[in-house]
Amino acid sequence: MNMNPEGERGSEIPTGCLHVVDNSAYNWLYVLFNTMEEAVRANHEGGITPSLANKFHWLDEMTLQLHLREGVLFHNHEPFNADYVIRAFDEIKPWLSPHPPGTWANFPDGTTVEKVDSHTVVFHFPTPEGLALGKLRAYHFPNRSFWETIGFGYKKLGTAEGHW
Repeated sequence: MNMNPEGERGSEIPTGCLHVVDNSAYNWLYVLFNTMEEAVRANHEGGITPSLANKFHWLDEMTLQLHLREGVLFHNHEPFNADYVIRAFDEIKPWLSPHPPGTWANFPDGTTVEKVDSHTVVFHFPTPEGLALGKLRAYHFPNRSFWETIGFGYKKLGTAEGHW
C-alpha cells in the first residue's frame, strides 16, 4: 500500500505499462540507450569492444563474422539471438537516413547478413568496409515487441526518417 500526502492509506501501487513523457530533443537517445544494446561499443580510448557480440573477426576484407553472447534476455525475457540482428538489419536497411548522426553510419547497398547458427551472423559487404565495426555501434537490437508496436516511429508516422 502507498500513502497519500495526508498519511492515509491509498490504493495498491499500480502495475502495468509505464508511459514516459519527455519533450527533450534527446528523448530518442535516452530511450534507445536504456532499452537496446549494440553488437559492439566504444571503450574510453575510442576502441571497439564487444557488447552483444562476445567476439568478432574478419573472414576476409568483405566478410565480418559476429559471435553473439548466449544467455542474454530482453527486459520481457525474450532470448537474444541471431534473428534479432537480422530483423534489425532488415528493418533499418531500406531507410535513406536511419541514423541521426548521418548517412555515414549506413551500410553500403548490397550488404547482406547471413545467419550461420542461433548465435553467429556474417555480414557480407559488396566492397571492403573499413568502418563496419563503427557502423555496428549505431545498429541497435530491440525485441520483437518494439518492431511490432512503435518501431522507431514508423508504425505511427509511416517512416522513421526526418522526425529527429
